[in-house]
Formats: sequence, structure tokens, C-alpha cells
Amino acid sequence: MLLPIVVLTGVALCGLLVLGLATVRVGVLAVVIGVIAAVVPVAVVTAAFLWIDRWEPEPAKLLLLSFLWGACVATLSALLINDTAATVGDLLLGSGQGSKVSAIVSAPLVEELMKAVPAVVILWRRSHEFDGVVDGIVYAGLSAAGFAFTENVYYFGRAFAEQGFGDGLSSGVIAAFILRGVLSPFAHPLFSVLIGIGLGVAAQTGSRRLKVLLPLIAYVGAVCLHALWNASSVLGGAEAFLNVYFLIMVPMFVGVVMLVLWQRRREQRVVSDALPELASAGIIARSEIDLLADLKERRRWREMARKQSGRAAANAVAEYQNGVTELAFLRRRSPSESRERELTEIVRSSRAEAVRLATANG
Repeated sequence: MLLPIVVLTGVALCGLLVLGLATVRVGVLAVVIGVIAAVVPVAVVTAAFLWIDRWEPEPAKLLLLSFLWGACVATLSALLINDTAATVGDLLLGSGQGSKVSAIVSAPLVEELMKAVPAVVILWRRSHEFDGVVDGIVYAGLSAAGFAFTENVYYFGRAFAEQGFGDGLSSGVIAAFILRGVLSPFAHPLFSVLIGIGLGVAAQTGSRRLKVLLPLIAYVGAVCLHALWNASSVLGGAEAFLNVYFLIMVPMFVGVVMLVLWQRRREQRVVSDALPELASAGIIARSEIDLLADLKERRRWREMARKQSGRAAANAVAEYQNGVTELAFLRRRSPSESRERELTEIVRSSRAEAVRLATANG
């Protein structure tokens, strides 16, 4: 019990320090404006990752912790290290050069490392919650979404403090919002998703060498993409930025979206293929196979349970559905007998609870 308390306390302290530093630099009103502007893109990005995670929802506490780590701990670490790198760069290369060193070298190395920490720790300590590429994308992406949220608060706040709302597309918080909130809300998540993909593939391989090598290659790829993105705006000007945006970032984003859609269809096939076997073993009812094989049917089932028997029944149905999915994935890879017994018990007990509540309210 002590470790979670220590972790949450540390995350909260980091968040307070980040908030305090931002307030000192740009002022209270600017921070408030920054928060309001940053909520919109982070809501869109977070909703997208939760949609990706619908087939086998990860534990809410791990998703929240990943987001908070990115928003608080990763942001504070990057802020301190990047500011130090900028100061050293100014001393060694001359005034004004340090910010370029920070943006192109320090920021990609440090930020991608820190944003990846939650996904790496979950894979290491809670491997049964890490089933493959989709899980890697979700954990790494939510950490990056938290990082982008806090970073946007500062950038939007600074734009407001320096130029107010601005005069359109050229300056001010409106211009910053269009650039960071409309054109590139998925920039940070896209970099980190590369690491998540590497971790997801590593989780599925039996080779110890690949388990280490794949995440390292993915990290290098994320750092290079991040560095290229920053360099295009710091060194190249508008033309270079637009070239990188349309020729590299957009195609990579489309590629990741296609990978996600393919992985979601794969997850559905894994579950659908396992359901007849689970029914034959008496773990689920044959009449429920069609209800469990389709996300829309699952949602209708939960909604019906909520209307007829209350929220507790709907929660029991949701636990049952998630347990069936996890059991299907476990049987797909090398199964652990103890974990299979645990999941089987969860499936049976949650189904029994849903039936009990439905009968009691019927």
C-alpha cells in the first residue's frame, strides 16, 4: 500500500511544481487561459486513445497514472533538463544558441525517454496487462497526451502573456492554438506511439534479445522524428516546417491510424475465435457468443443492464465482458495456468453477479 501512495504523492508534487513555475513565468491569468485552450486538444487526443482501447480496456488507474506521469513528472524533468541544456549551450556556443541545442538535441532525447517510462514499467511489472501493440500505443500515447497538455498550457499561456489573443493567424494565443491544437495535436503522441509499438511487439516475442532491441530501436526512431520536427521549426522556417508536416508527419500519422485499425480487427478476431471454445468449456453461454463478438452488441448489453437492473448490474456485465476478452487473449499466447484460473473465476463470478442483480430487479 505504501508504494502507490508514494508514487501519487510524487506525481502530485511534480504537478504543483510545474504549475508554480508556469505561473511565475507567465502569470496566473495566462495560465488560466492556457489551461482552457489546452483542454480542447487533449480531450480529442485522450478520447482517441480510449476508443483504441475499447476491445480490451486497460485498468483505469494505470491509464490515469500514465497520463499524470506525462503531465507532471515527465514535464518537470524535461523542463529542468532542457533549461540546463539551453544554459550550457549559450555558454559554449554563444547567446541564443542554447535554445536550439535544447530543442533539437536535449528535448527529443529526454522527453521521449520520460514519456515512455509508464509503458516500460507496466510491461516490466504488470506484463499480464500488456498484451501487444494496442496496449503499447495506449499507454505511451496517454503519457504523451499528458505531456502535450502541460506543454500546451505553458505555450498558450506565454503566447497570451506576450501578445494577448492576437490578430488572427500571425500571433497570440489564437495562432498558437491553431498551430498546436488544430494542426499538430497528435505530434507528441505520435513520437511516443513509435515506442509503444516497439514495446508491444517486444511483449509478443519470445526472444530476449528482441525484447531489449526492439524498444531501443523504437526509442531512437521517436527521438529522430521528434528532433526533425523541432529542427524544421527552429532552423528551417515555414517552408521546411510545412514540408516535414505534409511529407513526413501526415503520412506517418495515417500509417499509425491504419495500424491501429488493423490491430483492432485482429483483436476482434482473437476474441471471436476463442468464444466457441469458451462456450464448450462451460465458461460462457452459447447464447452470448454473438453478444460478446461485437462491440456494439456489448454496449447495448451494458445499456440494457443499466436500464433494467441499475448501474451495479451494468458494471458486472462490463467486468464479465472484459474478463472474457482477457481470457481469449491469454489463450492466444502461452497461457499461465494460475492466470487462466484467476480470469476464469472473474468471468464466472461477474456473470453470476450480473444474473443475480438482473433477477433481483426483475
